Amino acid sequence: MSKINRSEYCKPEQNYILASIGSELDRLTAHLESVDLKLGEVIYGPNQHIGYAYFPTTCIISLQYIMDTGASAEAAEVGNEGMLGLPILLGANTTPNTAVVQTAGHAYRLEQKILKEEFNFAGTLQRLLLRYTQAMMTQMFQTAACNRHHSIEQQLCRWLLLTADRIPSGELLMTQEMVANTLGVRRESITEAAGSLQHTGCIRYRRGHISILERKKLEARVCECYAVVKGEFSRLMNNVQ
Repeated sequence: MSKINRSEYCKPEQNYILASIGSELDRLTAHLESVDLKLGEVIYGPNQHIGYAYFPTTCIISLQYIMDTGASAEAAEVGNEGMLGLPILLGANTTPNTAVVQTAGHAYRLEQKILKEEFNFAGTLQRLLLRYTQAMMTQMFQTAACNRHHSIEQQLCRWLLLTADRIPSGELLMTQEMVANTLGVRRESITEAAGSLQHTGCIRYRRGHISILERKKLEARVCECYAVVKGEFSRLMNNVQ
């Protein structure tokens, strides 16, 4: 992780939460530190101290559970719509999951002490983060249900659409092995599912790159989990005053 010149890259307002707190952002501006996050970088591991909250602007961070065997599965992901570090607000400084950078990019980080102080002002940031917590719970519950009851192709469609919502270009830099680890399935299963989606013209896959070609076709093949998660985020995060 490296510090970068704030003016050189993104503005805090490229994160939805920071853009939505109005004048409260003025109090935080001096404390926000712009950082460059690399693909595969571990922000924190199981039971490690969480010293900062992260507000992504162009990166995506995956919350994963890693078993003793080394197998992993994603519970949720955080992009420019949200914040990494909810355990700080829930009275904990650690968590059993791992936060790893899924898509390289930039974020603003804030010391946990400053976040707690601002949260305790009971202003717009507090209301927004409480709603965001509920939205994240929905994402986790829906992911668990999807992984249990839907096909791997449907799971892949859900993951692709949720990720693409956070990357306007629709171009994902992810190997099939990384996708398989994220979804907690065998690489061969992802190869088969991705091949099917490519055959139908939904995506184009080349080594380390996944491009969404026909979003509507993906939406036609995805399970209801995508709409539930997206709808809940929209319902909870809009018009918070």
